[in-house]
Formats: sequence, C-alpha cells, structure tokens
Amino acid sequence: MTDDYGLPLLEAARRTGVTVVAGGEPQDREVEANGLRLHYLDWGGSGDMPLLLCIHGFAQNAHSWDFTALALRDRYRVLALDLRGHGDSQWAPDGDYTQPAYLADVQAFVDAVAPGPLVVVGLSLGGSVAYAYAAAHPDRVRTLVVVDTGPETTGPGRGRIRRFVTQPDVLDSFEAFVARTRRYNSRRPEWQVRGSLRHSLRRLPDGQWTWKYDPVLRSRRRPPTPQDPAARWATWGRVRCPTLLVRGASSDLLDAAVAQRMADALPNCRLVEVPNAGHLVPGDNPVAFEETLTAFLREQDAAAG
Repeated sequence: MTDDYGLPLLEAARRTGVTVVAGGEPQDREVEANGLRLHYLDWGGSGDMPLLLCIHGFAQNAHSWDFTALALRDRYRVLALDLRGHGDSQWAPDGDYTQPAYLADVQAFVDAVAPGPLVVVGLSLGGSVAYAYAAAHPDRVRTLVVVDTGPETTGPGRGRIRRFVTQPDVLDSFEAFVARTRRYNSRRPEWQVRGSLRHSLRRLPDGQWTWKYDPVLRSRRRPPTPQDPAARWATWGRVRCPTLLVRGASSDLLDAAVAQRMADALPNCRLVEVPNAGHLVPGDNPVAFEETLTAFLREQDAAAG
C-alpha cells in the first residue's frame, strides 16, 4: 500500500520484479571533493568487494540507482554519487555545471573514497562523465557501462528534457509534481513516480514544493550545453576497458545509428537495446536493465578470474 510519497524501497523493488539482495537501506555519506561537499549513498559490503560507482543523469540524483544497487550489493560495494548541484550535494557557488567541472569532481571523489580499479556505470549526463573519466584514467576503470548517451545526441530528446526542467519550479503540492512527471514519462506506474519524487523534491517553509537541484540548472536563461561532437568522439575513442553501451529501444536522445557507430568505434564494446524503455532505461524497464547489466558484469568478472 502506498502513502503520498510512494512505497518503501524494498516493497517497491519487489513489486517491480528486480532482484532484492538481503540488506538494509544505504548509508548517507559526504566527502569534500574538488572544494565541494558531495553526498553519496554507500550500499555497504566487505572491504574486499570490488567497487561499483553509479553516476545519475541530469536533474536526477543518487537514488536513481536504488533498484540497481539492490540487485548488485552482494557482489559489489555500490556507491551512488550525487553530482554537484543535484540531490543532497552542494550547489556550485560559481554556477559551473560544465562537463569539465563534473569530471574534476568525480576524479576527486574516486581519489578520496574508491582506491583501486572500479566499475563505473553512468546514465545520460552521468554516462558522458563516466566515459570521459574512463578515457582519462584507464588505470582506474576496469569496466564501463554507459546508458543512453554518446558523443552526439538528438534534438528531440534534448528539447523534451529542457522543456520539462524549465517549467515553473515551485508548485503548491507534491501531487502537482506527480501529475507533471506522469505527463512527461507515462511508462512508469504512479507508485514508482511517487517513490522517485520523494528523493527529488523538497518542501519549502510556506508549504509549497520545489526540486532539490540547483535552480541555475533549470533556468530558462541558462544556455543549452554546447555540443562538440568531434571532441566527444575523440574522448570516446580513448576508452580502453570492456564497455557495455545500453540504449533504450524507444530513446529519443541516443539515435540507433549513433549507438552502433559508438559500438563499432571501440574494439571491446557491446551494444544492447533494452525494450520498452525510453531514455531513462534503469527506471523505465528495471528488470530488463538489471538482466542486461548483471549478465555483462558476470561475464567480465569471470574473464578477470
């Protein structure tokens, strides 16, 4: 049974059908990295477990990976990071939300909390940061998973996301945000939408609600992120670790031809399309995403001995 803010995590995961490994809620932790206070979720595990870092997409947060972490926590110590300006991490005082800034944060975060090679999984913005980090630090990333993003993304998807985030950002009720989000993405049941919004919104002193992430990111005056496909393709081409590229079969952001070109550009890359999923693959089809990710990671772990 749901309350206004969705189902408890374990009940929601079971209803969705994803694997639920025994264990409690994640621990909220913070670290000073690159001059900012960054929040992350630590899903626990023993010290000899390999590390797996999850990086969320634009306007999302570390809880985007809750279902994924529940399925992997018996084999990995899963850490899910809130990027600067998102979730419960500090907002950038100078308003710098460029990819170099995100990349510097991730580098400082990994140096602080994740010694040794790790698996990096990133969605959308987090995916572009993940492959840039893997390209720059080949000794630190043993396996890379990039979800529905690439050196080139399509206008329809970028425009749809921009229209969603630049709508009025203070509403009278939690229910109003539920209705707005369901209009934006009708693939998910209402109880799942409520659960995700629980971690994405905050209540203001006057009783109204707004997003947690920095208003700078949702300002209509903020110029669109410039695209430099040549530089991004060059970065992608420097990735050397085994890589899984996941595309939502109905994605309007990562074109199928671009995804295939990405897979062809790396000698050790596998492309998988997840059915019944748009851009936000892990939440749109959690079971199929889990199966895809788990199969790939098991194969890589076996190859590594």
